[in-house]
Amino acid sequence: MPGRRMPRVLRRFLETEAAGGIVLLVAAVVALAWANSPWSASYRDLWDTKLSIGVGDFELVETLQHWVNDGLMAIFFFVVGLEIKRELVVGDLRDRRTAAMPAIAALGGMAVPALLFLLATAGSGGGGTTGWGIPMATDIAFAIGVVALLGPRVPAPLKLFLLTLAIVDDIGAIAVIAVFYSADLQPGFLVAAAVLLVVMVGLRRAGIVWMAPYVLLGTGVWLATLESGVHATIAGVVLGLLAPARALTPAAVARDWAGDLADDPTPAELDAMTKLARTSVSPVERLEHLLHPWTSFLVVPLFALANTGVEMSATSFDAPGARGVTAGVVLGLLVGKTVGITLAAWLAVRTGLGRLPEGATWPLVIGVATVAGIGFTVSLFIAELAFESGALQDAAKIGVLGGSILAGALGAFILMRAGRAARSP
Repeated sequence: MPGRRMPRVLRRFLETEAAGGIVLLVAAVVALAWANSPWSASYRDLWDTKLSIGVGDFELVETLQHWVNDGLMAIFFFVVGLEIKRELVVGDLRDRRTAAMPAIAALGGMAVPALLFLLATAGSGGGGTTGWGIPMATDIAFAIGVVALLGPRVPAPLKLFLLTLAIVDDIGAIAVIAVFYSADLQPGFLVAAAVLLVVMVGLRRAGIVWMAPYVLLGTGVWLATLESGVHATIAGVVLGLLAPARALTPAAVARDWAGDLADDPTPAELDAMTKLARTSVSPVERLEHLLHPWTSFLVVPLFALANTGVEMSATSFDAPGARGVTAGVVLGLLVGKTVGITLAAWLAVRTGLGRLPEGATWPLVIGVATVAGIGFTVSLFIAELAFESGALQDAAKIGVLGGSILAGALGAFILMRAGRAARSP
């Protein structure tokens, strides 16, 4: 990954993720404190509150927690889809050699944690093995937040490596959710979602830029996906991937046109310039700029508030398989991520398939691999899908919280030591 100045849009993305990680941490602490306080019943009552929306004879009734998990998190995954699309078209994933290293490392960081989880839960009973997808994920906000706090100790190319790795991780987690954590598929609704997506592609090819029809059709895709048995958040990812990542008007054209304007432009010229400026920014970048702060500072913290309120008690691990699930998640996130990413990266370098980011040393790579063990948001999300609410789900969430904290602390320590060693003469 050659040394270069970090693009403005990418720098803004990383800054928002890092700041959002602080809000996310506060939300998680509040949820844990609330769920283990004398007012714990009010926590559960709040998120079990049922809300309904209806049009005519159609009515959709869900608990407040499910509205957050199925509805608001679809917006989060939409932004994930936008980021994946941008990286594939104009980012690091567009170049095979640059993308090879973090992609191979991410595959190792998904396979080894899943394997360790299965080994830890094998024979423990209670159906705990179904949670093998939980330790595969990396929380971009927390991981980027940790390396951001360390400042120049972590070279910029290594930060890009971590971001690209986390994005490939997201792609893997999305595939796992779609294939392994969807049930009772309804083909009719899947066909309806596909038809609506085709209509959206048709509108895009016809040059329609008005946002309203896309919002309406996108809502229909989400609803059809929700009713199909595939998790509704997958609709968000697909919609994000459909957004154009290239501007309709090259930025150079807009700059040249602006330079040719008179000192006192007419209203018509100003109107034309406004439209030109708008089309010189890609829809992906525009949507990301609009939605990313909302997902980072509202949606994901709300998800944490709704899903991390686990009661810590002596009976938390009494259910069959609960201890194995917690141990498997912690091992997967803390050990599996570190070993899997580092080993895969080493193999990539040895075989010539990839190269270390500029300025990176193997101790720094190990530190980043450990930080990637902060699973949190997507890991908690998969825990909700893997287990029905109850002892195993709580055990998995405890493992996610514990494993993520340990991975973040150990990763930061390794990076501090390795960064100091790399900078010393």
